[in-house]
Amino acid sequence: MFVPLTLGLTFMLAAMETVYVVTGKQVYKDMTLFWGKLFGINFALGVATGLTMEFEFGTNWSMYSRFFGDMFGTPLAIEGLMAFFMESTFIGLMFFGWDRLSKPGHLAVTYLVALGSNLSALWILVANASMNMPNGAHFDPETLRMTFDSFVGVVFNPDAQAKFVHTSVAGYVAASLFVMGISAFYLLRKQHRDFAARSFRMAALFGIFSTVAVITLGDVLGRLDYEHQPTKIAAMEGLWHTSKPPYEPWIIAALPNDAKQESSFEIGVPFVLTPLITHSFSMPITGMIELEDAAAPRIASGITAVSALRRYEENHQAADLEEFRAHQDDMGYGLLASRHAPGQDVTAIAPEQLQSVIEQTKPDILPNVFVTFWSFRLMVFLGVFFFVLFAMASYLSLKNQLERNPLFLKLCMWSIPLPVLATEFGWITAEAGRQPWTVFDRLPTFMSASTHSVSYMLFSLAGFTVLYSIFIAVELYLMFKFARLGPEAHGPHEDADPAHLSVVAH
Repeated sequence: MFVPLTLGLTFMLAAMETVYVVTGKQVYKDMTLFWGKLFGINFALGVATGLTMEFEFGTNWSMYSRFFGDMFGTPLAIEGLMAFFMESTFIGLMFFGWDRLSKPGHLAVTYLVALGSNLSALWILVANASMNMPNGAHFDPETLRMTFDSFVGVVFNPDAQAKFVHTSVAGYVAASLFVMGISAFYLLRKQHRDFAARSFRMAALFGIFSTVAVITLGDVLGRLDYEHQPTKIAAMEGLWHTSKPPYEPWIIAALPNDAKQESSFEIGVPFVLTPLITHSFSMPITGMIELEDAAAPRIASGITAVSALRRYEENHQAADLEEFRAHQDDMGYGLLASRHAPGQDVTAIAPEQLQSVIEQTKPDILPNVFVTFWSFRLMVFLGVFFFVLFAMASYLSLKNQLERNPLFLKLCMWSIPLPVLATEFGWITAEAGRQPWTVFDRLPTFMSASTHSVSYMLFSLAGFTVLYSIFIAVELYLMFKFARLGPEAHGPHEDADPAHLSVVAH
């Protein structure tokens, strides 16, 4: 929750300082200093919360780490060694170097902080994209893990490129509304009016371009899901049966029922879904029921692959290895079926039990449709709201009519948390929609987790809940405190009370 704001504020600070260096106007330096202080609070707490996840892979996801450690660990190590250290090093110079560096030198440092934070996001998202589209690796039957093949294949994974821009720019939206909302607070109170008006205008323009980029890259990700993760796209759209182009409606609201595999009611807009997802008017989108049926041969093939691999582990016979290689692309489906096998061992499945195991496994290939459908809808609805809000903010700001519209300023102020919620809904869509896989088509989630007891997990989660609640309370306290204080520490502004200025002069 802290990261999106960090990503966006760095480039906003760089933009403000650029204007200061070019124009020499003190107000833009004040803007950089003030918003930089709020960025620093968020950055410190974001680092504290992010570190625990580095350890969680080993403690809570040990099988995943063993199976996919080469692929996931490489970009994670680069992020830690290059991007995070670069960001952490230059952030000190950014905060304490104002009187020690030249204007261009300090500006360069601010841009390096922004670059470092966004490079951190790049490598994290490269790692995540490898879980969705495991390019650049192959499964090694000797070591029983995915082996790293191609650095280029990992870095230039299409999912990584689209997801990086989409997710990073979502952080820019969060930062834009953060700056805009606090500036609206000052304008409502008629404090720091020149400072607030300039900050508001920069944030509004920054926000509208960022929102357009988020929507555009979201469309690219939807197209990739259509091609590579059809179960996710079908769940996102609540599509139980294969679409009938071009009429198929885009469903605005529905109540998907996972148990019955149907929706209680649907409200949709006809002729929208097919061009939206396929970028054509004739290509159908396969429904979840048909995807289940299409998975049956892969489940059978996967059971064969896992059985051959188990025999090869025991006897190292070339015939078993050959049989495994013939079916290895479906191995993940065999692992998925193990949950329904006698003793969770697919080698124990008798011929007469095979069809029953396949039928029980078929529904497992689908994610939770209700969660995926509604998390996607909430993200989209918020995205449209942001576009309208930033468009109105830009218009009113350019027309110098902000203070005539106090209700709109209040709306901006109360909307500050919404981009963070939209980002969370986006991640729920991405991660819940990928289920039942941690590594898509390769490793099921239930096999990825460590074998902790329920009591251990409850104790661990309770401890982190308390700790993180303290972090968010500290974050909110400090943000509210310094936002209310405003930029007055950097000098009086032209809208200060004249009587007060007279007292100061005397």
